[in-house]
Amino acid sequence: MTMPATTWTAATLPVDDNVNPYVFSIALNSPWFMSKGAMLAYYGDVRFEAVTAYASMQAWVAARFSSPIYVQDWVIAEGHGRLLIGDRGYDLNSYDLDAGNLTIKAGNLLAFETGLELKQSIVPGFVTLLGTGRFIASSNGPVIFVEPPFRADPEALLGWADCPSPSVHHDAAWMAASIAGALQGAFGRASGEERQYDFTGQGTVLLQSSEIAREDPAVLRLVEAQTQLLTNSQAGSLGQRLIARAQQQ
Repeated sequence: MTMPATTWTAATLPVDDNVNPYVFSIALNSPWFMSKGAMLAYYGDVRFEAVTAYASMQAWVAARFSSPIYVQDWVIAEGHGRLLIGDRGYDLNSYDLDAGNLTIKAGNLLAFETGLELKQSIVPGFVTLLGTGRFIASSNGPVIFVEPPFRADPEALLGWADCPSPSVHHDAAWMAASIAGALQGAFGRASGEERQYDFTGQGTVLLQSSEIAREDPAVLRLVEAQTQLLTNSQAGSLGQRLIARAQQQ
């Protein structure tokens, strides 16, 4: 016999906890930063304002959110009520930082309290959270935690805490020996067997249990900004490679 699904109300929803592995319930009593598109539903008096608009009125927002590449992809959620967030059926987890320092893949960060500061990482596609507070992140499958020294597939890497930024390790021997690797290199593609992030020192590395990465909306803007440095011939060559890559995929 199939049991009926639980029916939730504003009074019975979890308080700052998961409703299930894929939905998180925020008890909203103070402002939160939230990624656009993460909101599933809400109870109560809840309002959303673009970070770009809010920063012009509240100086503390500009001090807390220091990432021009990602600022247009975020809003401020404020008011009082229950806010349900999710990410396309991905696993959701909450993490607490206590005077901490954690760098996370920008596309997987869904929301964080205003006690934390967000800064743009020197590693493309990642942001760094500093301070004390809670944040919510998604992952394609459960998250596992490992300690350096460690090398991670860039697609499986979710983030790292309290350890130096990784260096990039290229396995030239695998590329030279593998026909598939050579073809991927020719089309500008790479895999975890050819390129890894190399972690050393103390700290914790977070991995998702899948190599399927969430699309980062800011990557295209970042790449487009850099193409201004190309000559016309270089831009043409890049265009041909991108077309070949699209055809290959």
